[in-house]
Amino acid sequence: MSTGPSAAAGSTAAALRHVLSHLVTPLLMCVGMGLAYLGAFHAPEPHDLRVDVVGSGPSTQVLAQTLQDKGDGALSVRTVPDRATAADHLRTQESYGAYLPGRSPELLVATASSDTSATVVQKVFTEVAAGQGAPLKVTDTVPTADGDPTGQGIFFLLVAVSIGSYASVAVIGGAGAVLALRIRAGLAVAASFVVSVIGAVFAGPLFGLVDHGLGGLWAMAWLYSAGILLIGVGLHTFLKRWTTLGVMVLFVMLNFTSSGGIFRPELQPGFFGALHSFWNGAGFVEGVRSHVYFGGHALGRNVLVLALWFVAGLVVTALAGLAERRRRDAAPATGVASAAGGRRPAAVEEAGAQAGAGTGAQGGPEEQARSEAVSSSTEVSNEASVEEEMEETVGV
Repeated sequence: MSTGPSAAAGSTAAALRHVLSHLVTPLLMCVGMGLAYLGAFHAPEPHDLRVDVVGSGPSTQVLAQTLQDKGDGALSVRTVPDRATAADHLRTQESYGAYLPGRSPELLVATASSDTSATVVQKVFTEVAAGQGAPLKVTDTVPTADGDPTGQGIFFLLVAVSIGSYASVAVIGGAGAVLALRIRAGLAVAASFVVSVIGAVFAGPLFGLVDHGLGGLWAMAWLYSAGILLIGVGLHTFLKRWTTLGVMVLFVMLNFTSSGGIFRPELQPGFFGALHSFWNGAGFVEGVRSHVYFGGHALGRNVLVLALWFVAGLVVTALAGLAERRRRDAAPATGVASAAGGRRPAAVEEAGAQAGAGTGAQGGPEEQARSEAVSSSTEVSNEASVEEEMEETVGV
């Protein structure tokens, strides 16, 4: 009787240690998300934002130099000879605004490239035109689809596809732990197909984020999603319960903030601008923009980025397969896991041995019931372990 309170206190302490150890993951996620999102978005400031001034006379040169000097590194101002050249630069995303000075000044922008960059450019040249005593006419040379007036719908599509992808990693890595890696990899590819189809439905018939090029958008969504899923499934072999944090760092914290969906790299700190050049979220966002709005300019480069991340997923999955094979080969026969792939608790092992011995010796109903209870206990333990790992991976 005296052992009751002591056992209860020990059980409570063990449960508390278990909870506290698992709180490490959400706390690290909190720190990481704060550093990433606030670091990338809290104070957008332009740096080397390319704009053109149209004209070739001395007054044009003076205006361009004045803007360059006054901007103190915020703008990269160049002169172009005519309107057609300026419009071509906007269509190829070589600039984000073109100012035509004169009695009726005009500003050319391309909101499909970045609505926030166009807004910054418009603010700068509205002040310039006001200094010349004239209202500014703004012409959008590459507008977005009617269903995406802010031009940020592609970014939120990225968020949806990303969440569908890395959450699927939780299910495949947790509930699918009993399956061979080749089956898990196949499930990853299949899940990426479903996620990409859902994304295409969102972008096209449901919300009208794009008014053409839906097939190409779906293909890039599948390539993007498959890369995430294969990398996540492969990493799960090595990270286990830390897979949550790993995929969130890769595909949320660093990914969303460097994608250019809200602010282009010219409005962000240099770290995120550097990631923009090769991260998979940027490849998807810029690839869709290029495909839908800019006639495929630089599309090949963005597709290459997505393809390389897909190849990285294949490599990580292959390495995971080698690691799992070595573990199986190294494990002694007595230490091989049950269906879930883990060792049974010592108490269950001992109880199983006793039940087996009793069954072999007597074979009575009591021994059979004990054996069934041990088997049930093992299954419950395995299921609980898998469920806990799934919750860890999802981030619940």
